[in-house]
Amino acid sequence: MAAALPAAARLWRQPARPASRAVALPAPPRRACVRGEPAEGGGGGRHDTRAPLRTSARRGAMGRAGRRLPALAAVFYGALAALVLLGVRDVLFLYEENRCSMTYMYEYPEYLKIKLPKKTARRYPAYELYLYGEGNYAEENKNLLLTGIPVLFLPGNAGSYKQVRSLGSIALRKAEDVDFKYHFNFFSVNFNEELVALYGGSLQQQTKFVHECIKVILKLYRDQEFAPTSVAIVGHSMGGLVARALLTLKNFKPELINLLITQATPHVAPVMPLDKYLTDFYTAVNNHWILKAQDLRNLTTLSVAGGFRDYQVRSGLAFLPRLSQHDSALSVVSSAVPRAWASTDHLSIVWCKELILATIRAFFDLIDENTRQITEDPKKRMSVLHHHFVRHPAKTFEENPEAFTELTGAFMWIPVKASKWTYSVYNVSNVFFLIVFLCVFFLLMSNFFFLLRILMENISHFLLQATENHTVMFTVKTDTSSWIYGCMNSNSSMCLEATDLSWRAELLPTTKVVILKLQDYTSLSHIVIQVPPTVGNKYTLDCEFFREDSRTVQLPVTHLFSFGLSSSKILLNSTGLLYNVQLQHFNRIYQAFKIYIESHCQSLKERKPSVYRLHVPWSHEDSIIVAKVPSFTEISAKLHIAQPQNDSRVPELNIYSSSDCQYEVILKTSVLQVLGQIIRFHAGALPVYVVSNIFLTYGGQLSTLMSTGQCSDFPLELVRTAKPYKVEPLISIVVFLQGFNWFREIWESLSLPEVDAAVLSSQDAWFPLVSLILFVFGTGIAYWSGVFFSTSLRLFSSLWLTLIRPTVLQKDNKLITPRRLCGVLSLALVSWTTCGAFAVFIIYLQYLFKVIKLHVNVRAEQNMLNGDSDCSKETSQNSSIYTVKNQSSTDSTLKATQSLSNSTTIAEAVNSLKMHVTILNLFTWIVLLNLPSLIYWLKNLRYSVRLDPDPCRSTAIILVCILEILMNSSTSEVKSR
Repeated sequence: MAAALPAAARLWRQPARPASRAVALPAPPRRACVRGEPAEGGGGGRHDTRAPLRTSARRGAMGRAGRRLPALAAVFYGALAALVLLGVRDVLFLYEENRCSMTYMYEYPEYLKIKLPKKTARRYPAYELYLYGEGNYAEENKNLLLTGIPVLFLPGNAGSYKQVRSLGSIALRKAEDVDFKYHFNFFSVNFNEELVALYGGSLQQQTKFVHECIKVILKLYRDQEFAPTSVAIVGHSMGGLVARALLTLKNFKPELINLLITQATPHVAPVMPLDKYLTDFYTAVNNHWILKAQDLRNLTTLSVAGGFRDYQVRSGLAFLPRLSQHDSALSVVSSAVPRAWASTDHLSIVWCKELILATIRAFFDLIDENTRQITEDPKKRMSVLHHHFVRHPAKTFEENPEAFTELTGAFMWIPVKASKWTYSVYNVSNVFFLIVFLCVFFLLMSNFFFLLRILMENISHFLLQATENHTVMFTVKTDTSSWIYGCMNSNSSMCLEATDLSWRAELLPTTKVVILKLQDYTSLSHIVIQVPPTVGNKYTLDCEFFREDSRTVQLPVTHLFSFGLSSSKILLNSTGLLYNVQLQHFNRIYQAFKIYIESHCQSLKERKPSVYRLHVPWSHEDSIIVAKVPSFTEISAKLHIAQPQNDSRVPELNIYSSSDCQYEVILKTSVLQVLGQIIRFHAGALPVYVVSNIFLTYGGQLSTLMSTGQCSDFPLELVRTAKPYKVEPLISIVVFLQGFNWFREIWESLSLPEVDAAVLSSQDAWFPLVSLILFVFGTGIAYWSGVFFSTSLRLFSSLWLTLIRPTVLQKDNKLITPRRLCGVLSLALVSWTTCGAFAVFIIYLQYLFKVIKLHVNVRAEQNMLNGDSDCSKETSQNSSIYTVKNQSSTDSTLKATQSLSNSTTIAEAVNSLKMHVTILNLFTWIVLLNLPSLIYWLKNLRYSVRLDPDPCRSTAIILVCILEILMNSSTSEVKSR
């Protein structure tokens, strides 16, 4: 089309020729013609063809280079988009299998609606309160004569009040086991499945409704003998944040709740900070909990995160802020919870049987026998939570265990003559005790005094393992009773006085382990092990003396940029029961590794499974894997929480090994999991970088249009203008200035949102290259989103051409007309009276329709122009002899003029179309970010026509005005300026 313009111009300037008879002339090689007219020859004379050949060669080389540049750009940005997709794949699909068991109801669940005061029901018409029940229990509670302990369940984002059924059903079965001596009444709030994680305007309203529900619940017990004065709360997802927000209400009494358990709740920051109401709500809650920490010491809080299976709320967000209550708050990951040891996704955490059992056991252990309610002692509450969610000693909780006890029964003396020994017994019908005489091991070496002294100085630990049937070893008796004691006073046949060491034990999936430092038990003369009845089963006891440093090895992790090509390796020739592999320099969230453990044994005898535990000392996020021996096991090593600045501890890989086996440990950097960590922690910032790339491209298109008169394509302009140095320095400067109070006050006074880099830095999730990586990823996404958007427009325009006849391109010189002004005012009224996102969506559809229509008209005009050009070429090739007439010359002049006008109009339309496509691409991202509030408004339309508060109202009015101007603008107005 561009080549046709100068040809048509030359034809316009050519004078008309007089009529003559037909003359045979050769057709000129380079001459344009109009449709219906034969090619016109030029004059004779000598003609040098070398210059045109050289020009054609240069143009061909430039054309090939121009074609190679978009191809290379497509490959490069395709690789970047592929890296983003690989990271997304790692987050969404590559995690451990679901090891949770489903919770089932034994009777049909029923939900009894609690009648609320008229004022409350009128103020909150979309919310309701229910009481959970099953079978006879539900029938008995229909008259609301409740005698149990109240627990209130708060669902989260788009959550249902019926999610309380797992907790309620398991608690009911547990109450039946104790003959309803104690039982719990589970209430649940119906929040109408609101999307509060994406729209923060209703969080304050939900908080106030929960306060009203607590007052209604406590009134139901007003006339009971053991009337409760507080309510325990279990909050899933955003329900946990709403529960914490109760304490920010002015008229709320903190003593109304004494226990709060949250499940997969993002406490630190929102997953996607889409509006100011959401971020302001978080700021208010977290600031209150930090500043009023001393006033909240009577409230015990437990936060349970789902682990890597929960891709909706990463576990780092579920850890309570570190500056809040130190001694009354606990944060754990479900993979570290004893007897669960499983990662859960965002929904399964409310029905995971292993976690629900741990929660209900904790509830029953928290009951005060005197008040028959949850204890008011904060220390006991924390002890119970530690017992069930951090370190389980394989016995029932006791608030004040006896310091000393007398052992009665049969005793068997076992002298220890080696540093390692094993005791096994079959088919034991009665309980008896093994007495291990610690001093025998040293007395046997008395002839070697110097060696004896060295051994006594080096031995620092005593380890015992008890297993049964090589599986989960606990029967009811061994699970609830003590099993290991330290003897302080004994005679030749029995232990007279002993201290219970079972509280020092730790429960693992296939074994229970106790590790004792002998220097802490110098007063003990014997170790006593209680052997339970093992009718038809086998009981095995492993014992070992060892030095701590002999079982600790250091393994430096590989560098991030090794890309998995290099590895760190160690070989452990196991002669004991435990090895600790310290993972040096493993402390940042962007690090991710694959650990391969291959075990080989000398003999083929049956062995107990090995247990591998990845232990992170600064947070409760351990993961445990059980592997057969021999076997090849793969472990993913990555962090939820980065190492605190003042913490020098090192993550460890604990290998509970089998003796006489060899363990080879290989560690490599996992590139895919590194990408997954970047997406997991920083995906919320990617839209910002995508939009910034589109803005840079739009600015480049404007600059090119004003300088050359032609608008470049979006992909080509993106390659030219999307440079990191245009964005990165500005981010660094703003982050640096955010460290000064005066700049932060100015920033907040302008109502500007927090910079993502500053927020992530406060969470220890920011590292120097992350901004550059996100910018490059954003460029790749912007490139292919632009390609996808342009392709979609072509498809829509093709469909339009097949269905509707296109109209002729028309140039509208009026930017503002009464009709357009009325449209702007109407949309502004819609935004003010209903929902701002709705008005934005309407103007977006209008803009999209106009761009598609322009695309259709341009394609139709181009097809017509190309048809004329093809006909002219065909006529030129087939006409070696033609006749020049006055009439044909006149027709040629008119048609050339029309062709020139059409070409100019099409060129301007193409430039305008390119600009409009870029603007529409940018506007698409804005609509997507405002979509949650639109969905929320549509869902609650039956309760209120107006969304209040509306985060998009003022923005929508501005966008409507700007887009009405932009959609009716053309590139001719830009060039005229």
